[in-house]
Amino acid sequence: MAHHAVWTELHGLFFGAFFLLASYALLLESLRYHRHLPLPETLPLWEQAYLAGAAIFGWAAVLTGTFLVYPWYRAPRTAGDDIRMHPRAFLLSHASTASLHSVGMEWKEHIALIAPLAFTAAVFLLIRCRAALREHPALRLGVLTFATTALFATGVAALTGAFLNKSAPVTDAVSSFMVAP
Repeated sequence: MAHHAVWTELHGLFFGAFFLLASYALLLESLRYHRHLPLPETLPLWEQAYLAGAAIFGWAAVLTGTFLVYPWYRAPRTAGDDIRMHPRAFLLSHASTASLHSVGMEWKEHIALIAPLAFTAAVFLLIRCRAALREHPALRLGVLTFATTALFATGVAALTGAFLNKSAPVTDAVSSFMVAP
């Protein structure tokens, strides 16, 4: 696999897929707490580590997507370049795929950051505010809302990312046009 493809797969299939599963698990845990089941005094250390690690994976997915994959996706096309090596230009060149960029990528750019923000907020409340969670049902509802938002945002970003990568994958040929020989 080429350099850009490895980072794209790491971004989506490693960081992103793990974070999507963790977001689902967080939603289930939040539902359990919301139903007024006995809330333990403290969260086990392994569970705290899992939630903190999952938040780190979410941030890793967003940061690798924002600062590595996205610039390669938007690499400018110069005269004579093969359009298939420039994903954004390729999508915009066909009427049938232009909406993947104009709607899909624009949504992905904006909604992807919401996922780790909401996840981190829910994890913070679950770990650091246990006593308040036990006493205030509205706070448990807040955790559930953050968890639902994180799962929704992660799902939208993952789905649009999969469609975009299937239609116009990021390849290493883009970098050969950006670096002088």
